[in-house]
Formats: sequence, C-alpha cells, structure tokens
Amino acid sequence: MTAAKAIRFIQSLEVPTGALAGKPLRLAPYQRQFLKGALAKGISIGVLSVARGGGKSALTAGVALAHLVGEVDPQPRRECLIGARTRDQGRIVWDYVAGLARSLPEDMQKRLIFRRAPRLEIEYEDETGPHLIRVIAADGKNTLGTSPTLVICDERGHWPLDKGNALEEALLSGLGKRNGRMLLISTSASDDAHPFSKWLDEDQPGVYRQEHKADEGCAPDDLEQIRKANPGAEYGVGASLEWLQAQARRAIDRGGSALTAWRLYNLNQRVADENRDVLLTVDEWLACETDELPPREGPLVVGIDLGGSASMSAAAFYWPETGRLEALGWFPSKPGLAERGQRDGVGDRYVQMHKRGELSTLGNATVPVAPWLSQVMRHVEGEQVAALVMDRFKQAELGEAIDAAGIRAPLVWRGMGFRDGGEDCDRFRRACYDGRVKASPSLLLRSAFAETVCLRDPANNLKLAKARSLGRIDAACAAVLAIAEGARRLARPEKKGGRLIWA
Repeated sequence: MTAAKAIRFIQSLEVPTGALAGKPLRLAPYQRQFLKGALAKGISIGVLSVARGGGKSALTAGVALAHLVGEVDPQPRRECLIGARTRDQGRIVWDYVAGLARSLPEDMQKRLIFRRAPRLEIEYEDETGPHLIRVIAADGKNTLGTSPTLVICDERGHWPLDKGNALEEALLSGLGKRNGRMLLISTSASDDAHPFSKWLDEDQPGVYRQEHKADEGCAPDDLEQIRKANPGAEYGVGASLEWLQAQARRAIDRGGSALTAWRLYNLNQRVADENRDVLLTVDEWLACETDELPPREGPLVVGIDLGGSASMSAAAFYWPETGRLEALGWFPSKPGLAERGQRDGVGDRYVQMHKRGELSTLGNATVPVAPWLSQVMRHVEGEQVAALVMDRFKQAELGEAIDAAGIRAPLVWRGMGFRDGGEDCDRFRRACYDGRVKASPSLLLRSAFAETVCLRDPANNLKLAKARSLGRIDAACAAVLAIAEGARRLARPEKKGGRLIWA
C-alpha cells in the first residue's frame, strides 16, 4: 500500500529539469520495481545500484517529498536525512526535491520553507507539526541525537571508507527510535569488499536489494550490456542508448583510465577507479586471460617476491616461448585468511583465492623462506628453470634460503626502484600489449593488478607502488620480474658458430 501511494504521488508531479521539463513524470519499470520492493511491509532497508544518470537521485527525491508531505508516512514530526559524501553531493537530491515541489498544489507550496544556510533544509508544516528534510555530509558526528523516519544515502558506494561507515552506523542506530526506513543508492563501489557491495551481495532479513550492472568481462560497447546497466535509457530516463554506445566507443579509443571509468560509472561494474598511472587497466589485463593456456614448453623464468609477516609472498612462473603465466601466493597461517581479509579490507577474497588453489598458508606468524622456496620449485618440478629473478633488497635472506633448500638454478637480482623498475615495468607492459602473456582467469592476479599503481621520477622512470596501504601487490611484482626477464631473454640473439681466438 505504501509503494502504491508513493508511485501515485510521484507520477502526479512534473519533470523539473531537462528536455521533458514540465511534462508529467512517468517512472520506468525498474523504478516502480524498486519502490514496490523497498517500501514493502517488513522491509526497512532498500538498496539500489544502477549506472550513472539512471534516475536514482530523482527517484529518491520523489520518495523524500512524498514522505515530507505525509503521503507515505503519516506520523507526526517526520524527519528525512539525506546523507552524502559532501554537502554539494547532497544538494543534488535537495535540488530535485525543490524542483519537484514546484508542481505541488499552491496551498501545499505555501507551507514549504527552503533553507540554504547554514544547512540545506526543507521544512513543511501541517496540523501534525513541522516536518524536515536535511542534508548531512559523511560524518557520523552530524547525526548525534537525531531520530529520522527516512534516511537516503546518496552514492553510498563512494563515501570515504572510515567516515562513511561511521555515518551509516549512526544513521542506522537513529532509525530504530521511530521504525524508520533507509534507502541506499549508488553506482557500484570499486570492489566486492566495500560496505555497499556487501549490502548488495549478502542476503539479510528486512533488506531489499536491486542491482543493474553489465556482465563481467563484456565488451564496453555491447548494446545489450549497456541496456542492462542503464534500465531507464529506453524509457527516457537519463541518456539515450545511442549516446551511451557512442561514449563507450570513445572510451575504447582513449583507453586507460577513461575506459576504466566507463566500466565503473556507466556499465556499473566493480572495478577500481584509480586515476593514477596504473600498471595495467582492467581491460588490458582481461585481454591476457584465456581459458586455453599455451603449453609449458621451453625455458622457465620464476619471479620471486618475499613478503613479511603481514604481506603476502608470491611466485610467478613464466614460459617466454609460449607466453604461459602462472602465479601463486602464500600467507602465514596466523591470523587466518578470513580474519586477514577483514583486516586488509577485501572481505572473503583471500578465502576465495584459497578455494581456487591460488593462495596457500605456510608457517605460523611468518612464511619460512626455505620451505616456501621448496614449495615454489615443486610446483614446476621437472621444468627447465632458466632463472630465478628476485628483489636484491632481500638478497642475503633469499640467498641463505636457496642454499638451505638445495636449489640449483641461475639467480638474477633486480632492484624494485626507479632504475631497474622502469625497465621491468616497460618490458612487462610491452609483453602484455603484444599478446605474449597468457594466464588463466586468476583472482589473485586480478586483485594484485587492481591494487598496483606506478610512480614516476623526474626522468619518467617507473616503479611499482600500492594504490592503498593495505593492498597486496606481491603477485603483480613477481609477475613483472618474471615477464621482464623472459622478455630480455627472448630479445637476445642466438649465438651461432664458434668463438674467435687470438693467437
């Protein structure tokens, strides 16, 4: 009944802006579906994820206005809080409410008071008392003492992590005072571990979830996938499908961060929106993945990245002649993978890697180096190891462990700074672009490349760095070491004939 009243009220209003301004507002099917689910009996939290420009803010603004004037909640002294990353972000919903209010009957408009300072507020007074809409930025301290009856969290997937979580918890605790309702709307967060992603992925009582996103790995200009992430486009909500497809092709031509941003905001996929100099973009790495791996043939180059107690230890195995790449990671057994994933902000990603056979545990508080190297070499037992490539920063520790493990193979020591790193990053990228790297779909490698960025010195040399402090890029570092050395070996001309001897 509440959803039916909200739909009827919203469709009695007029479009406030755009080409259709002044015409009756008509909800797209996906919008009606969300209202029926989120405003159903027994539901206290509604979660909606749809691509940018899909009408999320306008829809929730209509709900907020219906709530303010008592169309969907008759209780006295109603209070609607609009939570946003910043005041300007919250103003988007506030402006939509103000625009929609212009199509209310005149007697209702006279009861509205709009305040822009010191806070963005809209007040409506009737016989049951004053009712309020208020915008608050992502800071939990702003909500102390409030008892809202409706909360709208706008673009929840892009709030600052710490402050955003604090605000969400404060709003949820305030809702319990008056049996309030919360609506969380956003484009996709950048990964599965984000709190907004968890709202969408985890089945919880009293929570309605609705997500519209393109399939993982799809072509950026696939019309059906664009339609899937933008369900209102063919009903006049947001940009047209033709315009979106043209933008997709422009993003493909530009590549890099432009293509990544297109996937995040317009295809609503969960990809990192890192706009620094990434080692590889999502699409560049996906082009290296294949379901049919080339064979293990020819000399093998093994890249080694030794971690400490908190970081991961990783090994990458690369066959330059065929382009085959494999990667494995190891953590100490304490803490467990589930707890470690929570600490690193990646949820159950480490547990999933373990189930896929990409990540193992070894040792107690640290990974014992000699036994670990023995495991690394057992993975490629019988192969012709052309080189073990390692970071010279830990040369003494690794050298002792290699002797203890009885490993006999040529050793190559590389630096991870600007001098060696610039060459290795460049050779790695060139090999990937030229199609000389082929790997099975790997959550370990995808996660590592998503966390990896490149820093540049004044001479334009590169070195690898973490996009965030808790990111684990060890598998990416090991892959760069192995592939760069493999590329160097392929570039060396084969020696023909004997040597000259001067008498």
